[in-house]
Amino acid sequence: MTQHPSPTPPDDVPLVTLAVDRAIATVTLDSPRNRNALSARLRSELSEALAEAVADDGVRGIVITGTGPVFCAGADLKEVGATLQGTPAEPAPELPEIFEQIMGAPKPVIAVLNGAARAGGIGLVAAADIALAPKSATFAFTEVRIGVVPAIISVPVSARMHSRQLSRYFLTGELFDASAAAKAGLLTQAVPDRDMAHAVDAVLQGLRGSAPRALSRTKELLGELGAGALAAPERRREAFTRMGELSAEFFSGEDAAEGRAAFFEKRSPRWAQ
Repeated sequence: MTQHPSPTPPDDVPLVTLAVDRAIATVTLDSPRNRNALSARLRSELSEALAEAVADDGVRGIVITGTGPVFCAGADLKEVGATLQGTPAEPAPELPEIFEQIMGAPKPVIAVLNGAARAGGIGLVAAADIALAPKSATFAFTEVRIGVVPAIISVPVSARMHSRQLSRYFLTGELFDASAAAKAGLLTQAVPDRDMAHAVDAVLQGLRGSAPRALSRTKELLGELGAGALAAPERRREAFTRMGELSAEFFSGEDAAEGRAAFFEKRSPRWAQ
């Protein structure tokens, strides 16, 4: 899932904003023109905002949300295609670094979805400690449908989702709703749209009423007790390295080129039956 062509905002217009209120830092993906796709510039600004929130001693918890109808569309396919054709890539943190910032942060991170999430955008959801989404939100791991593998996001996602649903949605690329996402373990809660503000406030009030050092140690404890890739940072680093190599292999392949072309030309890829 990516975006319709539209002008890129000037460099002085941020794609990610940071605001702090009563011990909660809210990091907002603000690139609705391309459905908050994970471009190099957005990744850089997201990484900087996360680092600033973590370094702020007055911050108790971090919310990640977005503007527009989509939380995050995943990779910026136009940028990926341009890079593979030789256009120099803007220096920026890659997704493993972003995910590690969230998963390894000493403060709770809450994903508050404003809409749909796709592919790499679901990685942000899975990396967060708590994830709330309106019931109208939809999800899909679209990688296989454009000829690539959901490799890097498999590290945080596999630590959240139950294996049967993970297999189904990774292998089919089909759409699923927020209620299904909650049942699969991806979301903490699927909330009626009209009740989102109340549900988010309940979580944030809990964080505001908790001792900062206790919160930090409890998050660390959850990692120690958790399964899979969340259990140990060194295992995450190794997994991200291997998955990055696999991702690069497929993104540079012929199927991925066909998948991108089919997406932008609004047609079925040649392998579709």
